Amino acid sequence: MISAPTKAIPTIVGQMKRIVSQKAGFPIWQKSYHDHIIRGDAGYRRIWEYIDTNPAKWLEDCYYEDGVTKMSKQKEEKTNVMRILDQKKIPYTPHAYPVGDAAPDGVTVARLLGQDPAAVFKTLVAKGASGGYYVFDIPVAATLDLKKAARAAGEKSVAMLPARELLPLTGYVHGGCSPVGMKKRFPTLFHESCLNHETICVSAGKVGFQVELKPAELMALTGGSAADLIVEG
Repeated sequence: MISAPTKAIPTIVGQMKRIVSQKAGFPIWQKSYHDHIIRGDAGYRRIWEYIDTNPAKWLEDCYYEDGVTKMSKQKEEKTNVMRILDQKKIPYTPHAYPVGDAAPDGVTVARLLGQDPAAVFKTLVAKGASGGYYVFDIPVAATLDLKKAARAAGEKSVAMLPARELLPLTGYVHGGCSPVGMKKRFPTLFHESCLNHETICVSAGKVGFQVELKPAELMALTGGSAADLIVEG
């Protein structure tokens, strides 16, 4: 008897893309993939021909942009977060994704990178009742539970920082906020699920860029700790 797969196809494809990009040292995949059920010889021949001729059509691809030149630029571009990680000798994998007129949401970023959304974390900033500021990193598809966040921060309550105050306080803009390299170091908490992953992704401090690294090393760098922070269900 053939057993059912234990993981969904998008998760398997995402893991494959992540591993190959890590080995290459820079992103090499387009933003999505195409899946198709082969139902007969004709379908099989079409897929075979597509795979066989695909490399020859690479120059015509809208994402090509001189291929190696584009990938080299992505590999060479460094954000401040990357420079900090380099200085601290913390291993990481850089990732880049296409950006339009507005920063994409976190789930879209995970899809563009071929990553599991559960392992891609967004950085949120909140203000406590005492007047102190706190940084919370949670999975991109999750919602911050303000009561849990306040309890973890030792505050009576916390409220999300207004978007207009993010840049002056942290030096980062919405969609490019990272727990690393803020103007000032704030108490930082990560949702406890980060410890279930070998590596996680966070913003590299610039829209269009992420860094992937071990959660323990990220927490050590930021002085962070793990706690239950998200709304369940």
